[in-house]
Amino acid sequence: MSLDYLHFDYAEGSDGTGTLEAVASTWPDQVPAVHTEVIQVLDWAHAEFPGRRGPLEDGLDWDYDLHGMQELTAPEALLYDEAAHRLSVEAGPPGKLRHTLTLSLSGTAEFCDAFRRRFGLDPD
Repeated sequence: MSLDYLHFDYAEGSDGTGTLEAVASTWPDQVPAVHTEVIQVLDWAHAEFPGRRGPLEDGLDWDYDLHGMQELTAPEALLYDEAAHRLSVEAGPPGKLRHTLTLSLSGTAEFCDAFRRRFGLDPD
């Protein structure tokens, strides 16, 4: 299964557990596709590791944190002043609404390995 909007970064802790984090920032018309990918990831995790979601420190295998935000975009004109060695910023008018979603998963080595295999993440 390939993911078009969720691109996960992987970090491994010294205790062998890992964190997988993705951020997707999209226009409103792309939000349903992002939500579909989140559902696919969480459906997979619940199906492959049933009843094993919760705090890792309590002996469970995986957990997740999911957040969303909406914000208006506004263009900026950035100008570099070579003599003063600084930037000047001119804000433009507010633009379109942008949606940002963050999905973080933490898991045991077994969970993270399975996740990386399933979603084609490079092991490095």
